[in-house]
Amino acid sequence: MSETLKQIPDLGGPAQALLSVQGLIKHFPLKGGLFGRSPGKVQAVAGANFELRKGETLGVVGESGCGKSTTSRLIMALMQPTAGEITFDGQTVGSRGLTMKDYRRQVQMVFQDSYSSLNPRLTIEDIVAFAPQVHGLGKRESLAAAHELMTAVGLNPTQFGRRYPHELSGGQRQRINIARALALRPRLLILDEPVSALDKSVQAQVLNLLVDLKAQYDLSYLFISHDLNVVQHMSDRVLVMYLGRVVEIGPADAIYTDAAHPYTAALLASRPSMDPEQRANEPPLAGDPPNPVNPPSGCHFRTRCAHAEQVCGEQSPALAAVSDRHFAACLMAERGSGHSRSLHVAA
Repeated sequence: MSETLKQIPDLGGPAQALLSVQGLIKHFPLKGGLFGRSPGKVQAVAGANFELRKGETLGVVGESGCGKSTTSRLIMALMQPTAGEITFDGQTVGSRGLTMKDYRRQVQMVFQDSYSSLNPRLTIEDIVAFAPQVHGLGKRESLAAAHELMTAVGLNPTQFGRRYPHELSGGQRQRINIARALALRPRLLILDEPVSALDKSVQAQVLNLLVDLKAQYDLSYLFISHDLNVVQHMSDRVLVMYLGRVVEIGPADAIYTDAAHPYTAALLASRPSMDPEQRANEPPLAGDPPNPVNPPSGCHFRTRCAHAEQVCGEQSPALAAVSDRHFAACLMAERGSGHSRSLHVAA
């Protein structure tokens, strides 16, 4: 890789979080109100708080519409948040701190749809070389860097470099998307459902490639997926979202073996089993998520929760410590919450 496009060095040391999200909110106003007034707003992300550590993979899971992709686009600065702050390696993202150009050098994204993410009029090598040229690298050096990255993702530049996106398979196109994301030597990759549109055999190849590239290029991943098995395989920690809120976050082993939030437990129970003796006859989670325009009071999950009590409609649970590095936004995990099944009932 050219000397002019080395990865930007670590500023705060390993103890400082690479990415910190505080109070992130995104509302989408509805249209069609009388006299041009908005009849309401969709609360897509409702006060998300979390950190991503250097060198880790943070998996993000939840049902469709829970706010996973909106959160990723807010972090990538593809849309403006209604409120909240994003900090990258100790620097606030925006006019007061880290400029957008420097931020985009360090944070890149791989989208779910591998075809629509690529310019159909450019060859593969030109697609990968485009961003380095925008950031001041010469054409010859940019093409050399593109060929290096194509080799790194398992595509021979001599064979594939002059092809166009429509001439590649879905798996090959996603490899090109990964190569393009790496072209600026970022420190964080946001992977939004990167393998969900691929066949199972191709999924395994791409996931193994991502594991290898993480070590080779010293990357951190924000890995978004609805596939709980894939998230378990890839992640160091897991974040669970429901109706725009973070309801549980912790080490992957703790989440998958001892889920503290009823919603997380229901998601894990919904995984298909190959053992006929372990297959469920009834769905572990009934009903649809509430309307994000007018969510329930208190705990947003209470309308679908088998453990809901009156207090759940009166209090909005905050993330409470279940164990070391494991937190859940449930009154059953909150000290003195008033729930009869509280893990820490006040004396």
